Amino acid sequence: MPDSLAKNKIVVIDDDREMRDSLSHLLEAADWHVDLFSRAEAALEQLDVLQPHVVLSDVRMPGMDGMELLDHVTQPSSPPVVLITAHGDIPMAVEAIQKGAYGFIEKPFEPRRLLMVLKHAADQHRMSADTERLKARLARLSGLDRILIGQSEVLTALREEILNLIDTNAPVMILGETGTGKELVAHALHDLSARANGPFKAVNCATIPPDHFETTMFGEINQQRGLLDQADGGTLFLDEIGTCPLQIQAKLLRMIETQEYTPVGSDRTIPVDIRILSASNEDLRTAVQENSFRADLLYRLNTLVVNLPTLRERKNDIVMLFSHFMEEYAQVYEVDAPELTTEDMSALMGHEWPGNVRELRHVAERRILSSRCGRGTVGEAIYPTQSIPQEVPDTLREAVAAFEREIIAKAIKNHEGRMDAVAKTLGIGRRTLNDKIVKLGLDKSAIL
Repeated sequence: MPDSLAKNKIVVIDDDREMRDSLSHLLEAADWHVDLFSRAEAALEQLDVLQPHVVLSDVRMPGMDGMELLDHVTQPSSPPVVLITAHGDIPMAVEAIQKGAYGFIEKPFEPRRLLMVLKHAADQHRMSADTERLKARLARLSGLDRILIGQSEVLTALREEILNLIDTNAPVMILGETGTGKELVAHALHDLSARANGPFKAVNCATIPPDHFETTMFGEINQQRGLLDQADGGTLFLDEIGTCPLQIQAKLLRMIETQEYTPVGSDRTIPVDIRILSASNEDLRTAVQENSFRADLLYRLNTLVVNLPTLRERKNDIVMLFSHFMEEYAQVYEVDAPELTTEDMSALMGHEWPGNVRELRHVAERRILSSRCGRGTVGEAIYPTQSIPQEVPDTLREAVAAFEREIIAKAIKNHEGRMDAVAKTLGIGRRTLNDKIVKLGLDKSAIL
């Protein structure tokens, strides 16, 4: 039977047998499936098996009481708890709600009110569960975990944020450095939305000549279709929106506000149904201050904002990402992906990745191409025109020491020997930094 048509299920906890029987008769008459318990401890052990939509519990009971029960029913998937008592007062009710109780009802209760509260609690639990199932299904269908690869907290939060934005038509601005995957995220927002069956048009505004921008965007009567016409019913992604000419920005703003536009050479407005996504790797607030970007357009475009993390902010994902890209290119070039060595790991973790994920992908391709000839390292793939030291640490400990030596030396040089600043940049204490300098045999004067 579909869940939406199944009976509401409730767990009733009360040490008074007569009260349990009375509640059971009332709830079963209202078409509830009822499981009765005299102790909260026993009910807790069965919650995962029974999966009730709501728990109704007395407050004062031997052993674990109703207030203590609230402390154990805290997971997002846990059923809501309604407390019922003959000894209640306002402070107790306030405490119960603060601890997470859905409702607090005093005995003797009015049956209709009790049934209404329980039904609302069950309905809320069903909707919450349905939402979580939908998000999980969408994530599987969209392959977000395959598109936005990583297990770091920032990537997990990003995937969740994308799922939370799919059911709105509001404009979204995607911010991030070059190579962080702005168009990838734009595609995901389109593919997961109700517009998925409509067109997705992406354009890099920086590549459009200023004198052709208006016809490219709005089209020209009896000459060419504009991007707005091509994206009608779907999504238009404007990358590098900061390069849009000022004279076009006013027309773009009007289109967003009115959902209609006028092609070049025409005096007739055309309605359009489009969701606008935009992206920039520059600070548009600075552009507004410099009068090269309209403030009112910025405020419409950044109704919702998604900030993409750099690869430097998700270093724990680098090895997983690189391995994934190597496997992809190994299939393309029909070779076996080489095993990563300690030298390879050190090179991956030591690089700053200014080009972010895009650069990482290109390095993976270069590594696979060199492996076809039976040679190459990750370091050579990162720095293809530079010579790489041939001495490779024999152990992981030596590789880590070499990596730490390189990073600390670089920080000392960047901060011109100001050790407090070096320690802050590295995220360690001054004493720990001094210990590492001695242990690694670093000579500050030689570095500077």
